[in-house]
Amino acid sequence: MNQVTTKLTSTINQFIEITNKQPIDWERKSSAEKWSNKEIIGHLCDSAQINLQRFVRCTYEENFKLIYEQEKWVKAQHYQDMNIADQLQLWRLLNLQIARVLDNYPQDRLQIKCDNSKNEVSLHTVEWLTQDYVVHLQHHLNQIKFN
Repeated sequence: MNQVTTKLTSTINQFIEITNKQPIDWERKSSAEKWSNKEIIGHLCDSAQINLQRFVRCTYEENFKLIYEQEKWVKAQHYQDMNIADQLQLWRLLNLQIARVLDNYPQDRLQIKCDNSKNEVSLHTVEWLTQDYVVHLQHHLNQIKFN
């Protein structure tokens, strides 16, 4: 689990460092159907919240269903209207909390599963979910367009 949290915290720190050095048009959308850079960060806040709940619940529960309706959540939270400094701070703090939880994760609970599918049952272990979370995070950070 240490490798996952090291990768997670490194990704967080590198991205924050880059945003401090390079200008980003947070508001711009490439099309009406696409998220802005701000909404991508908002989506990553949502993803952090839902995954933090999965990780915590898996310490005492298993085979539960916890899904994320990403389009609905991003729309409902009005990330496009949020101050980007506040949004980046929220994103950073949520991910640092995930790292804290994972750093102290009970080894005997890493193979516990939960269902994160919208329709059919799709059980994944905590170990798989943590690795997938970091890959997902990095994928979306790579979508951020710098000026």
